[in-house]
Amino acid sequence: MKKAHSAKALRRTPLLPLLLTLFAVPSIAARSEVAQMAAKSPGISHQAPNFSRLDLHHKKIELASYRGKVVLLNFWATWCAPCLLEIPQFSAWQKEFGSDKFQVIGVSMDDASPEVVQMVSKLKIAYPVLMGDEHLGTEYGGILGLPVTFLIDRDGKIAARYGTPDLAQLKSDIQHLLQSK
Repeated sequence: MKKAHSAKALRRTPLLPLLLTLFAVPSIAARSEVAQMAAKSPGISHQAPNFSRLDLHHKKIELASYRGKVVLLNFWATWCAPCLLEIPQFSAWQKEFGSDKFQVIGVSMDDASPEVVQMVSKLKIAYPVLMGDEHLGTEYGGILGLPVTFLIDRDGKIAARYGTPDLAQLKSDIQHLLQSK
């Protein structure tokens, strides 16, 4: 009887590694997706991916047309509290630094534009806002949380990427880029 019990235990033992492997596959696949996304992500000092979209006023916004200016590209959403807190500061900087050498572009990651139009009006956003989507987010390395802000230099290269930024540091970074060249 003891031998039969041992035989059963031996028959069950090979299943354990198999089961562990099967349960590990999704996490390996998930890590693979994250690695692929990171590999596609434009890094610091790399060219910012160009895009061409209509803003909320149906004006064509093409990132490449802002070469020669420092660009603050902000991915946000109407339901994101930290996003709504930083937007008034971005509008103030747009006015302070002027559109001849600095441009803020907002990319709303909301699903529909009516809420965005309402929020833009409520916050009196002083810069163009366009609707983003998964494709544009992927071009910028995947927008997995909001806000995400890119600071792009005059040559169209990414100078910095921020989550919820320290606004004083971000302003200092903008001023540094505006003074260069």
